[in-house]
Amino acid sequence: MTYANANYLIEAEALAASLDDPKLKIFDATVHLVPAEKGYRAESGLADYEKSHLPGAAFLDQIRAVSDTSTGLGFSLPTPETLQAGLRGIGIGEDDRIVVYSTGHMMWATRAWWLLHYAGLNNVAVLNGGYRAWQDAGLAVSAEPTTFPPGDVIVRPRPERFVGQSEVLAAIGDAAVCTVNALSPDVYTGEGKMSYGRKGHITGSVNVYYDELLEAGRFRPAAELEAALSSKGLLDADRVIAYCGGGISATIDALACLLVGKDAVAVYDGSMSEWVRDENLPMTQGAAPG
Repeated sequence: MTYANANYLIEAEALAASLDDPKLKIFDATVHLVPAEKGYRAESGLADYEKSHLPGAAFLDQIRAVSDTSTGLGFSLPTPETLQAGLRGIGIGEDDRIVVYSTGHMMWATRAWWLLHYAGLNNVAVLNGGYRAWQDAGLAVSAEPTTFPPGDVIVRPRPERFVGQSEVLAAIGDAAVCTVNALSPDVYTGEGKMSYGRKGHITGSVNVYYDELLEAGRFRPAAELEAALSSKGLLDADRVIAYCGGGISATIDALACLLVGKDAVAVYDGSMSEWVRDENLPMTQGAAPG
């Protein structure tokens, strides 16, 4: 079984063979998460990029360049106009072929991919396995920084790729919608030490831990993804809403759905960081009903 949307991923060797493509633009989208009092604090991966990156790659600052920094939630979807300005500022053009990767967890590359996909860009891929896969393949790296001239991309939003709090609330009890929590099982149940302010998960949501969809930092084969997603009802539902702590690791679950051909998928951008702020919004502790 092959991926239904195999073009959403690219392997290191295939990318290496494409480095001379004049339309290719590679972006290092690395961010690091540092534990904080509630959840995590994000730190830029620029220092890692400056030490070593893929040849010809530029740095994509997800914390500031393509996020609304006014919400207090970290990685909030900006307006289409702000997103377009940010993407043009890092050099993205209408006809570019784009590859995103991370030197840390691949969730940062999938978050960048999800934003670019939302923006209406059709020729974007995640480097499967990220920087580690590139190194494991014995491919050359560089410490020479790259910047691109301003681009001319036009953002044509796909609004169906993100949902807000009200849509998640309306989905509770709706059998047509499968809401999936991408966090670790102990955070989902509320049994672990870490929380985002209130323990547990959004009532009615199931748990598909994002790391279970990966193996050695790479997406699992299509048949394994399909089995994992099917077992929790994602592929049978009319629609899937994925969430996590801040709309980052949820993009692993969401992209996994797209990879196996499940198209009706959205990410709850505010995720737990927003949901816990309102004590009236329902949460549940413990495992999902069998």
